[in-house]
Amino acid sequence: MFPSFLPTGAENLTEDTSIALAKKIKLKQIDTVFEQQAKSQLVNTTYVQEGTQQGKDNYPIFLLHGFDSSLLEFRRLIPLLASADKETWAVDLLGFGFSDRSDHLPYGAQAIKNHLYAFWKSQINKPVILVGASMGGAAAIDLALSYPEIVAKLILIDSAGLTSPPKIGKLMFPPLDKWATDFLRSPKVRQNISKNAYYDKSFASKDAQACAALHLHCQNWDKALIAFTKSGGYGSFTKQLKQLTQPTLILWGKQDKILGTKDAPKLARLIEGSKLVWIDKCGHVPHLEQSKAIAEEMLNFCSISI
Repeated sequence: MFPSFLPTGAENLTEDTSIALAKKIKLKQIDTVFEQQAKSQLVNTTYVQEGTQQGKDNYPIFLLHGFDSSLLEFRRLIPLLASADKETWAVDLLGFGFSDRSDHLPYGAQAIKNHLYAFWKSQINKPVILVGASMGGAAAIDLALSYPEIVAKLILIDSAGLTSPPKIGKLMFPPLDKWATDFLRSPKVRQNISKNAYYDKSFASKDAQACAALHLHCQNWDKALIAFTKSGGYGSFTKQLKQLTQPTLILWGKQDKILGTKDAPKLARLIEGSKLVWIDKCGHVPHLEQSKAIAEEMLNFCSISI
């Protein structure tokens, strides 16, 4: 049985890894202090925890998903990490996935960081290997810069964070905001995005489409997305990247058509001592398309002593 808080569309999942991960998603209220409101609020937060930690230096892995996505994008990666006895966490970012989208909550990069820190503090509360994919990479960079003591190592997968987003937020007013979310909700549009995300188009399957669309049926999906876009989302961290002191691994699909490939070597140059690994025959989501290769690179990086 799927958790009751998941939309009914969960029955459309067909891949074993998708079904298994969806069934393991948990929901917990996380007491979060938002700087925008200067008060704490309980946030219904969805997450998954797998694997066990062994040894004091065996840091947990903490996974952050991309824009308009959910923790289901780690459906093929989490089992590989957990089977290697790595304590692994994945959480739905505030306003995304299946986490809270209440009208009274703030949305934007600052609010996401406040919520991530609160989740880490209440659930993990020890240094982690922080992993961010696409927009999750920008969220990971933001968290590592603000709270360096909680990030032992950093892994960025086809990461955002070097380029400011287009100023579409200025256009997100009625009725254009509704038209924009209706456009993004279109199955045909989402399938085209999915195909562009992969090098091997066979990965853009019906199950992949079901995973990518499941959270669209959550209440206030469109309102939260509009609010996040209006906030400006994540800007460029180019000037701050030199402040990162954590050992950093950058994994990048050689055939990424979503963000391209120019930012990969830029990130490697700006983050001192970082290592860049190209993943061949792979698009924007290596953790889905080349999950075994990504797991191997991550586990090797995790085993290196600091």
